[in-house]
Amino acid sequence: MAAKRRTGRVLAVALLAALTAACGTTADSVYDLPLPGGVALGDHPYRVTASFTNVLDLVPQSGVKVNDVAVGRVAKVELAPDGRSAQVILELNGDVQLPANAVARVRQSSILGEKFVDLAPPGDATPVGRLTDGAVIPLNRSSLAPEIEEVFGALSLLLNGGGVAQIQTITRELNHALGGKESAARSLVENLNTFVGGLDEHKAEITRALDSVNKLSATLAQHTGEINATLTDLTPGIGVLAEQREALTGMLNSLANLTNVAVDTVNKSKDDLVADLRALEPTLRKLADSGSALPQAMEMLLTFPFPDSALDAIRGDYLNGFVHLDTRTAGALMGGGR
Repeated sequence: MAAKRRTGRVLAVALLAALTAACGTTADSVYDLPLPGGVALGDHPYRVTASFTNVLDLVPQSGVKVNDVAVGRVAKVELAPDGRSAQVILELNGDVQLPANAVARVRQSSILGEKFVDLAPPGDATPVGRLTDGAVIPLNRSSLAPEIEEVFGALSLLLNGGGVAQIQTITRELNHALGGKESAARSLVENLNTFVGGLDEHKAEITRALDSVNKLSATLAQHTGEINATLTDLTPGIGVLAEQREALTGMLNSLANLTNVAVDTVNKSKDDLVADLRALEPTLRKLADSGSALPQAMEMLLTFPFPDSALDAIRGDYLNGFVHLDTRTAGALMGGGR
């Protein structure tokens, strides 16, 4: 028995020495040792660097998956040069094809499972190019799945210090407020539904009105200088108006009194005015019946004793005319009889 124990100790020491020698010659740390059952990287693996704001307890030799299929492993986790993020170097099988704008996310296989890096095409963009050796996935294309600890912490905060404790109070106060007023509350909800439906039916007009207001605002913004200058120039005028406010008020009051007097005068004299207009009716009717005779008479009146055709003979300050004189008639008139 003693010999067997000594033989076992010798074998254990030899095995430990062999492992120590192997580690010292082929690996720099435990993370460099290959894990049994690891992912086959093939003959032409390639490396990709992914940046994360936080990697939690992700360690080297963790898995890399695409659509939940293992395609690689984490080669190294290190601090980024900026000191505020982490860089994770991934080794991928050469047969794995991903777009150049692929996204990376640190996930957990189960509630208590291990962490791994999940690679996938972008969900909100068109895949472009191909992910190649030396590619970098920046922070804006990486994320971190919620941790179970974070979920439990948020749930604890909600149950202990959140709004759950106030739900009972809110429910009780609503019952007090609506007790006996169910019909009014139902009517309010129906009216609100009708109002919202009306808004929905006129959403095109509302949108057009908002667009018009937006254009008006843009136009006003483009003429801010002119508006400021106008307001600045109006300031003295407004000051003068303010100084003469009492005079303007007195003038308006006097104008109001004058209006009242004019209205009263018209009201009192309307019967006489109507009577005068009725008395003028026969005269106006006769003038209307005279037709064109009156204008012709007015033409003769203005040029009496000559007709209006005599105006063509007048040239400045003299008058052209032809006179026929019968001398016999003239002598008889003079008493000569010759």
